[in-house]
Amino acid sequence: MQAMEISRTGLDVEWRRLEVIAQNLANASSAGYQPHRLVSGPAGSFKDHVRGVEVKDVALTGASPNLVHEPNNPQADSRGFVSYPGIDQAAEMTMMVKASRVYEANIVAMNSARQMYSKALELGRR
Repeated sequence: MQAMEISRTGLDVEWRRLEVIAQNLANASSAGYQPHRLVSGPAGSFKDHVRGVEVKDVALTGASPNLVHEPNNPQADSRGFVSYPGIDQAAEMTMMVKASRVYEANIVAMNSARQMYSKALELGRR
């Protein structure tokens, strides 16, 4: 059942990645918001035994903010500028499509593993 567990960890990570991307898109016009990026990697070490993937961190992207001159905005700084997140919506949507495809690939891998296990049990009964 190891193949199914590895695919399950991939599903978990990609679901979380989709949540982070959705949060960035939802806050694209929220003053003061800082966009995030999910950092993932292998669960376990390569020396021992890799047990799939895991979320390592949800880190700030470091994208520079867009400064918009809105002196009447209560969130404006002393010069009258409001800091909006530097989110490239097209890039976020591209990452969302990619994460969705990886999620789907993990489902296919999980179903293939399930079919192989079922076939092995069937062969063992004969």
